[in-house]
Order: sequence, then structure tokens, then C-alpha cells
Amino acid sequence: MIKHVTIQIINYLSISCAVLFFFSCGNDTNHNQDHLVFKYNEHKNIGSLDPAFSKDIADIWATNQLFNGLVQMDDNLNVMPCIAKSWTISEDAQTYNFNLRNDVFFHKHQLFGKDSTRTVIAKDVEYSLNRLLDKQIASPGSWILSKVDYFKAVNDSVFQIKLKQAFPAFLGLLTMKYCSVVPKEIVEHYNTDFRANPIGTGPFKFKRWEENVKLVFRKNNLYFEKDKLGKSLPYLEAVAITFLPDKQSEFMQFAQGNIDFVSGLDASYKDEVLTADGQLRSKYENISNLIRGPYLNTEYLAFYLDSEVSEVQSKLIRQAVNYGFDRNKMMIYLRNGVGIPANGGFIPKGLPGYNENIGFTYKPEKAKQLVQQFKDETNNNAPEITITTIGNYLSFCEYIQRELQKTGLIVNIDVIPAATLKDAKANGKLDLFRASWVADYPDAENYLSLYYSKNFAPNGPNYTHFKNDQFDAWYEQAFTETSPESRALLYTKMDSLVMQEAPIIPLFYDEVVRFTRKNVEGLGINPINLLELKQVKKKR
Repeated sequence: MIKHVTIQIINYLSISCAVLFFFSCGNDTNHNQDHLVFKYNEHKNIGSLDPAFSKDIADIWATNQLFNGLVQMDDNLNVMPCIAKSWTISEDAQTYNFNLRNDVFFHKHQLFGKDSTRTVIAKDVEYSLNRLLDKQIASPGSWILSKVDYFKAVNDSVFQIKLKQAFPAFLGLLTMKYCSVVPKEIVEHYNTDFRANPIGTGPFKFKRWEENVKLVFRKNNLYFEKDKLGKSLPYLEAVAITFLPDKQSEFMQFAQGNIDFVSGLDASYKDEVLTADGQLRSKYENISNLIRGPYLNTEYLAFYLDSEVSEVQSKLIRQAVNYGFDRNKMMIYLRNGVGIPANGGFIPKGLPGYNENIGFTYKPEKAKQLVQQFKDETNNNAPEITITTIGNYLSFCEYIQRELQKTGLIVNIDVIPAATLKDAKANGKLDLFRASWVADYPDAENYLSLYYSKNFAPNGPNYTHFKNDQFDAWYEQAFTETSPESRALLYTKMDSLVMQEAPIIPLFYDEVVRFTRKNVEGLGINPINLLELKQVKKKR
């Protein structure tokens, strides 16, 4: 059962009163506007409302309500128009011309003069991208433009970007919140304080922020997007965010109806809420909906192939580890069925290039055979490996340890702090370690970059130091392949080659898990776990 946790209810009361005050001032009839306010809790603090610093999911969710970019991603990872109504790409796939809408307005602010707003033009896009490159700003999103040769405003309605070389995933990069359009006059007025005084073009506008207490957005009545019936978005009048750090308390507030939505499944309440196969327990079926879908995150163990340990260098042992435990059983017992057993490759389900048949399935006798073959070939009767992990994943590693020891392989587990593990894996100090890879952008190239030989850590994400000439050739070929279908087939071939060499042990592909109150409609789900509220409605 969920234990009672003392909570500062005053935070919820104050934010509710603040929002209701905005609606009811001067109108006594507006006594119940709860159905117009979407409320959620952010247990991780929001660091900035400046999109140039939208690195963490908490910041991304907030800035996604306030800002737009040239393009946006739909729930199926298709790149769609946004401020740019259309675009063209040159035959060499290096020059992009974006045609801007003429009805996109910045949120009202007195600095815009008598009209309190103005339309977005191509110079605003140019300023916003230049700001990403400004070393004094030091945006963590500057890498997005590393493949760009130049960009410029051709005129008020046309913006051009020229790449150094073709990069098929580039449009996906532009959907990231780093690339949001901001107004120069407002940013330069506030300077660093723009983080707490954001002015964008999004479906909601900034109203109030008491850091670590509450954050309120109001409907942007000038927003340019409409639904399929031609009705202006958004439907909601406000978004109210609270900051309870405790996930158990957060779920209690959801169960009591004080917030409308919870993301993720915390260990403190997973057994209380879900059955072993991942279904809502009966006591929660009447108050909430469960939404699940693929998340672009692969959880895995990785071998450091430049290790001097013979077991790590041996493909026999690496394959034996992959065959030696049941991923399906692991997900049922340790994740209540949330997550997809990783019987495919490194590319997660939800991305073009994913193939569920190229990886390893549970074959205990095959694992025993491979371990015995290693013993016979090396005259080593006690092969041994050590898995390094963090505390949160100890249960997974202990399960794998128990299963692998049945194959004749000795397995040790070393638990270290997350920061220590991060540094050690980057510098080749761990033979076998737990890791995960969440997509920086929705293209399988982002995952396959971990096996390109020119990306060896610590100067790149190739933590295993995997090197294969054929893989490198295919990886470079993919940059010039403009057909999405052909590129996906190439991605699958690369992923299959990696799995044959087994530098990693994929564990599972994560899932986005969302709980919503029964009266919430239109809250979708997507593989990048982006929170979209512009089409959300709440029934009375």
C-alpha cells in the first residue's frame, strides 16, 4: 500500500487559487473553472524557461508550451510544419529553404510597442540560431548546428540553411526545443533573466513562476494553429505546475484528483498500481487511464573491447551472456511488464531500422555450450566477469547474475555511484557496465553512432571501442542515402552486424507510461516523451 506522506498542501491550494483568480476576477459566475486548467507536478526542478537551455525533460516540457520552431514532431515522429508552413530540399540534400507563415505572433509584451506584439519573420529565426552558437550564451544545444555551413534570412518570409554535408536526420534536429524562435528585443532586454521572463509564440504564455513552488501558463489567444475542424488551439485556459520532489506524494495527489497527469512508473508505487503483467489494478481503473507506448531508450550492458580481460575479448562469452537469461521473465518480475524485452538490436522499437529478429533470445543450453567452448579453447575452467552498475539497476544485474551462473560463468557485481560510473565508462576503466541510451534526436543514426570507430570515448559516444570496417563504410553511406526506406534497411544491416559481434547485451527498450485522470482527453503519447498540451481537453 502507498504509505501516507506528509505534504505541503498549501502549494496546491495557492496555485489553484492563483489560477482561479485569473479567471474569476470581476466575474462571480466563474466559480468552477477546474476543467479549463491542466495541472501536473514536476518532481525535478525546472532550471530555465529559456529554450536555449532546454536540456532536461522538465525544462523541455515547460518550454514546449511556450515556444515554437520552424518544424515540429508529431506523435509518430513525422516532421511537420510549424512556423515554417513548407520547405524545399536541394537535390544534393544540403540546402533547405523554409517558407514562413505570416500569422505567427509573439506573446504580448510592452516592449513591442503600441500593438504589444509583432509577427515572426526570418530574421527572428536567424537571431535565434545565432544565439545557439554564441559562446557567451553557452547553450548546451549548440551541437545541433555542428553540421551547418551557414544559415540566413533570404527575406522576411524565407529562411535558408546550408549543410556542410548531407545529413538526413537534420529536420529531426530542428524539432528540438533548442531551435525555438525567440524575439531579439525581449531577450536583449532581460539578458540572463530571460530564463524567468520568456516570450515566445507557443500555445500558452508565461504568467507566474515561484521557483520550486508553482508555475502558471495562460492560454495564448493569438496562437496560429487550429484543429481539424478549424477551431483555434489550445482548448485549455491554463497550465499549472507544482514541484513536489517525492514521487510517492506526487501519485497520491494524482489519486486524490489534485493533479491530472503522472508520467513514469516509480518503484515506490508500481506494485500498488499495476499487476505483474502491466495492467491497472481494479482500484485505479475508475479514476485513471493508463497510456503506454515505445520510448526511444535502450537499456543495456556494454563490454569494453579494449579490455585486457580474455573473457571480455571473447565473442563466445559475449554471446553466451546474451543467450543466458530470459528477458521476458525479467520484465515481468522486475518491471511489471512495462518495457519491451530487447530481443532485437540496439535500435529501439519505434524507430525505422528496428528489427525484432536480429538479436538474442533465451537459449540456456546454447549459453552453456559457448561457455564450455571458451573453457576448452583457453584451458580456463573458471571464466569470470564483473558487471558494474548503479544501485537503481542492482536488481536487474542480480537476476542476470543468477541466470548466468547456471551456464558455468562466474559473475560478480560492483555497485558504484552514477557519477563515478559515467566517468569510468568514458575512460575505459570498466570491463562490463550498465548503460542506457536515450535518443538525442529521433533517427537511428543517433544509436548507431555509438559503434562508429571515429567516435571512440572519451571523445565520442563509442564506449565499447567497437571497430568494424564494414560497419564504418555503411555508417558513412547512410549520410548520403536520401531514401528513408533504403536508409532504414541500411540501419538494420548495421544493427545486425553489431549484434553478431555482441559488444553489448541489450536488456529492454523502455516505454513511456502515463496516467491521466478519467476526465482528460487528447493527451497523446510519443516515443520521445514530449508533453503536448495544445489539444488537451478536460471534461467537467
